[in-house]
Amino acid sequence: MRYMMVLGPGLIAANAGNDAGGVVTYASAGAQFRYRVLFLMVLITVALVIVQEMAARLGAYTGQGLMSLIREEFSLRVATFAVVCLIVANLGLVVAEFAGIAAALEIFGVRRYLSVPVAAAVIWGSVVFGSYRYAERVFLLLSLVFFAYPIAAVLAHPDWHQVVSDSFLPHFTATRAFLLLAVALVGTTITPYMQLYQAAAVADKGTGSDDYKIVRVDAIAGSIFSNVIAASIIVATGAAIGGSGPLTSAKQAARALKPVAGAAAEKLFGIGLLGASALAAAVVPLSTAYALAEAVGAERSVSRKFSEAPLFLGLFTGQVALGALLALKPGNLVNLLIGTQVLNGLITPIVLAFILTLANRRSLLGEAANGPVFRAVAFLCVCAVGALSLVVFGQTLLGWFGLA
Repeated sequence: MRYMMVLGPGLIAANAGNDAGGVVTYASAGAQFRYRVLFLMVLITVALVIVQEMAARLGAYTGQGLMSLIREEFSLRVATFAVVCLIVANLGLVVAEFAGIAAALEIFGVRRYLSVPVAAAVIWGSVVFGSYRYAERVFLLLSLVFFAYPIAAVLAHPDWHQVVSDSFLPHFTATRAFLLLAVALVGTTITPYMQLYQAAAVADKGTGSDDYKIVRVDAIAGSIFSNVIAASIIVATGAAIGGSGPLTSAKQAARALKPVAGAAAEKLFGIGLLGASALAAAVVPLSTAYALAEAVGAERSVSRKFSEAPLFLGLFTGQVALGALLALKPGNLVNLLIGTQVLNGLITPIVLAFILTLANRRSLLGEAANGPVFRAVAFLCVCAVGALSLVVFGQTLLGWFGLA
């Protein structure tokens, strides 16, 4: 019973990356570069394990979420900067989730100008007026479809020798498209929302230092498990449509499920994408509202009325409305999904720097603070993610001036 009570936050937080933006980004990686990004995914998995473990440790030993710790341990200006980064990162995710809903329902012939407003109203109503817990279970059930990808990866008969080779030997391509996709993979796999949820959920469970060993196993196992699913999506898509270039529709991403679902692959993928997107479209703005309300000491609870928690529910409402509005912007929905993950990839190093700094402080964690070896490895991971983000940012700036 003790194990069952503690386990959960790590698995949920890590699998949050396998939402609409995650699935489409992984599928696009397989479609463009086949298995070349698998080595990068191995490195990202190592970084994810380290980051999620630090977030879980902070929650277990302090009993607080990341925003509370940042507010207490840093100056007002630095804390405000962290809050702004969180808002930008999570707003990008909300846009991605509504774009995912639109892409999923376009498979069934429903246009985004109908699907997005209706979905926004249903999600908002489920949280503010309805039973959010019930809706969450439905969305989770729908998103279980993506567990078909590991089966599809096997049934598609990929070149396993190439898969193993590309997983353990570097196969980087010095192109802007590869770098952008690499940052998108970082952004969708190590998203700030995951660390925020990990620490807050561990703290909310009342898990203390005595249960840390279980919490640590949960964080590490969840990170590895979610990235096995991610790698399966890349392998399945690479075997099915690898080399065809960037994805232009969700239907292309669905082709990788044909070995499992046959002619029903598109509809199966659409159902899963809809469930994963709807769940995240509710959870991500809620996490932001919780964090910001916590930062200013305001009332925060889904069970409260607007008059009782105006800031909390107002923040949630504003994010849903703005995310849905931006998702209606004309253009390729797949490009929008990947673009928001690139934005997350640029912000992720900032959030990771806060987590690393907090986890290094003996004044905060005592003997549980990062040791010399762990500190060095974590520092390298943060620097690698930051360097990748800076290269893409630099290329983007040069592109604006016609120099790249």
